[in-house]
Amino acid sequence: MRSWLAAIMMTGAMAAPAAAAPPSQGRGWLGEEMPLPLAVRTPQDLAVKTVAERQYLIFNLLAGGKLAWDNGDFATAATKWDALLRIHPLDPEIEKTIRPLAHEARARVGTTGTPAVAAAPEPAAPAPAEPAAPRAATTTVSGTVAGGGAQGPGGAVIWLTRAAGETPHPAPARNKVISQRGKTFIPRVLAVTVGTRVVFRNDDPIFHNIFSLSKPNEFDTGLYKQGASYTETFKHAGAVQLLCNIHASMLGFVYVVDSPYYAQADAGGAFTIKGVPPGEYQVHVWHEAAAHPTVDKLAVGAEGMRNLSLRVGGEKRPPQFLPDKSGKPRQAQLGY
Repeated sequence: MRSWLAAIMMTGAMAAPAAAAPPSQGRGWLGEEMPLPLAVRTPQDLAVKTVAERQYLIFNLLAGGKLAWDNGDFATAATKWDALLRIHPLDPEIEKTIRPLAHEARARVGTTGTPAVAAAPEPAAPAPAEPAAPRAATTTVSGTVAGGGAQGPGGAVIWLTRAAGETPHPAPARNKVISQRGKTFIPRVLAVTVGTRVVFRNDDPIFHNIFSLSKPNEFDTGLYKQGASYTETFKHAGAVQLLCNIHASMLGFVYVVDSPYYAQADAGGAFTIKGVPPGEYQVHVWHEAAAHPTVDKLAVGAEGMRNLSLRVGGEKRPPQFLPDKSGKPRQAQLGY
């Protein structure tokens, strides 16, 4: 605070008044709108935007008053600094510096013959940041998934999209890890949201080289040993098949959803999706044994939805030979 405040207050002392640009000119600063628009998608975004706008108003009034002072417009300087001093709480250093200047600016208005109100009145200073508006009521959707062929429904991924309008963009999930242990992926299927970083950790006393040919989420960890890890960010929705270039028997999946309303079925097919606003939706179900995800309509009332019964196909057979990095099929290596 002290460094930039000192820089602003030194501007007039180091340059002649004629060199100071009026507040309406320059690089976009000191306008009514902040130069950097801030998106508001979550309550946290709203809280940050409220604080940023308050700080921008303080800077606007502080610097705008100084520029007006340097140009001999003491009425505008007094108006801006009076508005600044009405903001509470205000940094004590700002108040200590500006209060005597505002008093002198008001005194100079009478000696220059400038009208007491030369500038348009500033909007009332905002109150300290208030808590974000309460969230709209949400509810829970739960039920079971059947099907999945011989594998059963465990690992099925269920997600909701709005039937009309745009589905909110989800926040990336946190702390998502897929271990390589006993030459298997644990978990075999992991559901994540778009933008999630997944850590692939080698817990085996041997090397692994995990890769995927699933475009546009393809990746290659390279060779890495026990205790090492590799992080991949999944930016596109859809199924990502996981393979190992050393161990042809290893198979797993990451399923990436572009919705905040999702869940993964347990071994018995049970699932729960929390935080769902009431409304009309499409419910989607993906399973590695299904040729295609299933889609159905769903109306969620204020009381939520319980005992929802969903079904997913199981007609897709596991591949006899898994591909290598070039996409060519290879036989599982016995004992390795």
